[in-house]
Amino acid sequence: MQLGDYVLPIEERTCIMGVLNVTPDSFSDGGMYLDPDRAAQHAKNLAAEGADIIDIGGESSRPGAKSITPQEEIDRIMPVIRAVKALVSVPISVDTYKSEVARLALFEGASIVNDISGLKSDPKMASVIAEFDAGVVLMHMKGTPKDMQSGPEYGNVIEEIYEYLSKAIDLAITAGIDKDKIIIDPGIGFGKTLEHNLLILKELEEFKKLKKPILIGTSRKSFIGKITGAEAGDRLMGTAASCALAIMNGANIIRVHNVSALRDVAKVVDAIKGA
Repeated sequence: MQLGDYVLPIEERTCIMGVLNVTPDSFSDGGMYLDPDRAAQHAKNLAAEGADIIDIGGESSRPGAKSITPQEEIDRIMPVIRAVKALVSVPISVDTYKSEVARLALFEGASIVNDISGLKSDPKMASVIAEFDAGVVLMHMKGTPKDMQSGPEYGNVIEEIYEYLSKAIDLAITAGIDKDKIIIDPGIGFGKTLEHNLLILKELEEFKKLKKPILIGTSRKSFIGKITGAEAGDRLMGTAASCALAIMNGANIIRVHNVSALRDVAKVVDAIKGA
């Protein structure tokens, strides 16, 4: 996948998206990287550990999180994007569902927009991404971060997510987004119960029918804690297990906090799949 000056080797191996939260309230690392220099150094470390993409977010999307204004988000992430761009030579993804934020981030050198709403929150988002010939992650979410975990229900969770993502792909292509720069994400933990999350991972191969690279983000999420009893900072082994299964079942990109450990997991699973 060509992303500006970068080539993402999705067809060769599992790629790693390293998480860089520039937020005071993210569920596992809120407040750690608000300083641009510290954030840029962390991004450099993530890249050195094997991150293929640095995903920068300025608004928490944890369950129950309150939304912030576009200007607040811009004020948080733009200094960080500039600092990371100057220090790190991997593609930058901006984790936002607001077109104003995406436009400035892409102008400053981001190559991907990671939209948790699958282009549904902001009608201008698709055209902004197309204008910059950027990549996009289309994620499924039921509701909003504030209310998404308030008793989510589905008739058939796999079928409903599949239909949602299929429509998002059509919207993206109609808006002029390059069909070869579209990534899909079924949205683990975004309007799903523990049982929904487990079924998505088990049946992940169904989404290969959409013929787009699949991104999975299970890192440190609460469903792992529900199974293991571990707090967010102690969920590495649960994260590793979920990522290994996701890769075996078709994931092309894993979004993680602990890049070095999960890089090894991806290497081993890729080797098994290629044996």
